[in-house]
Amino acid sequence: MSKNLLPSKYLQVRGAREHNLKNVNLDLPKNKLIVITGLSGSGKSSLAFDTIYAEGQRRYVESLSAYARQFLQMMHKPDVDLIEGLSPAISIEQKTTSKNPRSTVGTVTEIYDYMRLLWSRIGIPYSPTTGLPIVSQTISQMVDKIIEYPEKTRFNLLSPIVRGKKGEYRKEFQDLSKKGFQRFRINGEFYEIDEIPKLDRYKKHDIEVLVDRIIIDKSNEEKLSELKQRLADSIEIILNLSDGLLYLINNDTNEKIVFSSNFSCPETGFTIDEIEPRLFSFNNPAGACKECDGLGYSNVFTEELIIPNKKLSFREGVIAPWANNTSKLYTQTLESLGKHYGFDLDTSFNKLDKNTQESLLYGSKDEKIEIIYNDGTRVFKSKKVFEGIIPNLIRRFKESDSKWVKEELTRFQSEQACPLCKGKRLKEEAIAVKIDKKDISEITSLSIIETEKWFNKLRSKLNPQEQKISNQILKEINDRIGFLTSVGLGYLSLNRKSGTLSGGESQRIRLASQIGSGLTGVLYVLDEPSIGLHQRDNEKLLETLQKLKNLGNTVIVVEHDHEAMLAADYIVDVGPGAGIDGGHIIAEGTPETIKNNKKSITGNYLSGLKFIETPSKRRPINANKKITVVNAYGNNLQNITVDFPLGVLTCVTGVSGGGKSTLIIETLQKALSKSLNGASSIPSPHDEIRGLYLIDKIIDIDQSPIGRTPRSNPATYTGAFSFIRDWFSGLPEAKARGYLPGRFSFNVKGGRCENCQGDGVIKIEMHFLPDVYVKCDQCNGKRYNRETLEIKWQDKSISDVLDLTVSEGLELFNAVPMIREKLETLKEVGLGYIKIGQRATTLSGGEAQRIKLSKELSKRGTGKTIYILDEPTTGLHFHDIKKLIEVIQRLVNNGNTVIVIEHNIDVIKVADYVIDLGPEGGDKGGKIVGCGTPEELSKIKSSYTGHFLSKIF
Repeated sequence: MSKNLLPSKYLQVRGAREHNLKNVNLDLPKNKLIVITGLSGSGKSSLAFDTIYAEGQRRYVESLSAYARQFLQMMHKPDVDLIEGLSPAISIEQKTTSKNPRSTVGTVTEIYDYMRLLWSRIGIPYSPTTGLPIVSQTISQMVDKIIEYPEKTRFNLLSPIVRGKKGEYRKEFQDLSKKGFQRFRINGEFYEIDEIPKLDRYKKHDIEVLVDRIIIDKSNEEKLSELKQRLADSIEIILNLSDGLLYLINNDTNEKIVFSSNFSCPETGFTIDEIEPRLFSFNNPAGACKECDGLGYSNVFTEELIIPNKKLSFREGVIAPWANNTSKLYTQTLESLGKHYGFDLDTSFNKLDKNTQESLLYGSKDEKIEIIYNDGTRVFKSKKVFEGIIPNLIRRFKESDSKWVKEELTRFQSEQACPLCKGKRLKEEAIAVKIDKKDISEITSLSIIETEKWFNKLRSKLNPQEQKISNQILKEINDRIGFLTSVGLGYLSLNRKSGTLSGGESQRIRLASQIGSGLTGVLYVLDEPSIGLHQRDNEKLLETLQKLKNLGNTVIVVEHDHEAMLAADYIVDVGPGAGIDGGHIIAEGTPETIKNNKKSITGNYLSGLKFIETPSKRRPINANKKITVVNAYGNNLQNITVDFPLGVLTCVTGVSGGGKSTLIIETLQKALSKSLNGASSIPSPHDEIRGLYLIDKIIDIDQSPIGRTPRSNPATYTGAFSFIRDWFSGLPEAKARGYLPGRFSFNVKGGRCENCQGDGVIKIEMHFLPDVYVKCDQCNGKRYNRETLEIKWQDKSISDVLDLTVSEGLELFNAVPMIREKLETLKEVGLGYIKIGQRATTLSGGEAQRIKLSKELSKRGTGKTIYILDEPTTGLHFHDIKKLIEVIQRLVNNGNTVIVIEHNIDVIKVADYVIDLGPEGGDKGGKIVGCGTPEELSKIKSSYTGHFLSKIF
């Protein structure tokens, strides 16, 4: 074989120039675990995702037919000279799997599909009323069962045609008589057709047709054969008459034995059609609950959202949906109700008695109330039943065709479990089918760790036939569940909605699915899989990545985690800086090679030459200045009472699923937002929040985008753009032309280019090729018209300014304090490399979070603000974390309180106070493991966080 035809041992990249990459050349070893690292914005993702993965995906899609390509997202060809040795590429990014409420952890991982198959094959239906098993039988099975009885046993074979129903049934008796049936059992008594008494039409009756009477005779083969044939014929007639039911009455003991050809409860008539996998699908009409269409919940108007603050009076707007309504009708209706129930508009809602509150919310029922309405010219009086606030909202929501009205009313609705299926999503028929007395929804509601235990025990409880049927199905289920626990997701449940998962959880679910697929010879590209993982679970994740590699795959990971780098076979360090200062390969090789490279910032941190210092002195905790959450019991929280000291940096830690987000985001943040900002969100259940008077503001700095459209950018978000537009409109040439600040906005007509409406690009749809964005030929991508671009400051137009990096902008506007201050704070949070006008949609979650931080830094602090940050180190290199900590400490030094949910030990060790939740995830979490300084926590042996801190202190 020619040497050139041998498969390459390396993935060769030549001349990569995508985004900020500077003509990068690389030889990456195949079938290895490769970590690409570097500062935020240095070009890691440009190399891993936008060059290597994009080219692998593009080549695969290009190999398909034009027809197939129209259904797939086509990647554009990256700016690279050559990539050789490329395998089929799969990207696993940090994106929430699906916002579809029908998508769950079980459906995404296909575990639920196998469970549906299992329940349909070995599940036994039970009657919801009697709790007894319901069995479907063929005529042959019924015959075999009957002839098992002892010789000479006498039986009546009855067909139950009426079961517990009112009526006279004269016509039915006539029709049956014409068919030759002469004897009937009515309410337990036998009658000939001409002896049947007149039945009371208002009473319930049980009517059975006597079809045959037999005596068991198995004395010889001929008699047995005759008996079998006779039974088969009679049973067929009976089943046709009674829709599949047969009553066998033992004449000697009067015992009634019921046979059914359907899955039907003989007592209640509860029936189940054929048990197939679709019966257990909440996405299929065959299985979905009729009330909620398989969603498991319904949106209902909630008293807590309609009356968020019961201390307010009617005049102060206690009824939130009516608070901003200027119509006299509402005010005068309330005055009429007040006259009837004995209150005035200055009465607070909580001063009303319970009955009056109920009547206002749910209506006066049969009680008529005089409503007086004065339109200014005439007075109208009417006496009628008051509809009630909640029924009024329900009616308006149903009757309205206005999208705006529906959106407005939705603010007063909350999700509540469906009253019919109790949140199980499935029909009663599906819930009735059980394995080991458990229905399918009971198992999906367990944590994955508990589910794994249940399936492991199940095999020994099955009979040989059930084991044979279920062996392969159970193997597939157990394998997939095992992969989920191996990536640290054992605390999740299979019924957890995909939309509620964090980016890191979604990524690890896809990672688990890929290991389950068993593919080999594939190139996997992952984006920070360690995000959201406690140090304890990191080892499991690294083992999983090694498994993926050992299957014969190349695994490229964009990562900043210390342990992940040390576990890698090969590291690529991109830098030296970010943005235009990045895009070079600073170092590459084994972890040891990187450690010894003095030019590499990463290497310096790995070797210990550089490090994040532990503060020599921590801020003192003032026992009188604290916010206390009393008895929080949402999700898995175990009735915990937690103190949050004010004026310090508090870190909330614990393993994944320990209850951190429930306590901080769902309880504390939502409760404070509701109290301080009047937010409509409902916090997780708790008794009370103490110390509210000590704060006046709560700000959640999360990683959601700073804007949903390409028109949003760092300048518009931070407010810098307003000052930039003011500056340009104040220039002599702009004044001479009469240009106002609006002239320099690309969102309104006037100064923008109308050909592209200020976007700078024009989108051309290509159907089965990727959409093409071409530079606008009128403005040449500059967003503004020619006249606006003629206004310049130091030879830079408004478009040129938007194209500058934050660092370059600082040099240009150094003498303009208002603009300089805004840009300085962006640089302080490590974002000097991003462009002033960079589209919000191109910013990472970490970058968006730091832009929000910079906005807060530029404000004057009141000293009574609580900032909440959920994993702010996401996407950050050691060096960036160092800068971030400095910024957070500045916020605290201004007298504010910062509460951070974090797993990163470098952040935890600099906190003034640590609250550790756990000890495990899911049901075994939700408790306080320890509180105190990092040094104090390091001494608590039951704390996993303490264990890792003890290596420092």
